[in-house]
Amino acid sequence: MPNVIDVKGFKIPIVGLGTWALRDVVRVVGEAIRIGYRHIDTAQMYGNETEVGEAVRASGLRSEIMVTTKIQPTLLAPRDVERSSKESLKKLKLDAIDLLLIHWPNPRVPLADTLGAMAKLKREGVARAIGVSNFTVALIEEAVRVSPEPIVCNQVECHPFLNQDKVIAACRREGMAVVAYSPVARGGAAGDKTLQRIGSAHGKTAAQVSLRYLTQQGIVVIPRTNNLARLKENFDLFDFELTDAEMREIHALSGRDGRIVDWTWSPDWD
Repeated sequence: MPNVIDVKGFKIPIVGLGTWALRDVVRVVGEAIRIGYRHIDTAQMYGNETEVGEAVRASGLRSEIMVTTKIQPTLLAPRDVERSSKESLKKLKLDAIDLLLIHWPNPRVPLADTLGAMAKLKREGVARAIGVSNFTVALIEEAVRVSPEPIVCNQVECHPFLNQDKVIAACRREGMAVVAYSPVARGGAAGDKTLQRIGSAHGKTAAQVSLRYLTQQGIVVIPRTNNLARLKENFDLFDFELTDAEMREIHALSGRDGRIVDWTWSPDWD
């Protein structure tokens, strides 16, 4: 299994660190980089872009690390996209935002306007690649149709308890990566007996099985943890492989009622 997904010439490390609600950001991100993480995910909403940038710069490995940030849904009008993205870059104090995403769709702002502004930022070198998050099949198709620049990924909630087959298939049709947030269902994977049993057969935890289930499908994962031991555990996924039967058994855990993240800006999910 490759450690990097290549999407239209843009490389995305398949295991990253999510930083939503992360405590002691500089220390945890710094330790993640020491362990081997080369993909760090933040957002304007998280309020920690400054700390993420500090940790990346302190590592001395900036050229190896992909940093993602995401534009707030209230800031998707073109002028706001440009202003807020440049503010994000200023907070990060990096040479560029590697991957700039729409955090949530905003039905009040035409998608073509938002993506046009993001494409302009890419051409100017503010961002190296652009993508989306929390997009449905219909929104994925619209984004690909109207964007002047390639859409490299859709970041969505994805774990063994939520069926995202339609969205995953749509991303693959359009040549986009799927990036899974909440890939261990915010800790829910740890208590699942099926995942525990499969993990025992491989000398792994249920959470590692959940992450391996996704990465084995070529899905990028960005688990978040404040626990330094778990940080290493979440990265230790490349020395075992799930069987086809195990993959089918895990997929059978999924359903439409497994969603954890749903809020005011949510679209009509597939």
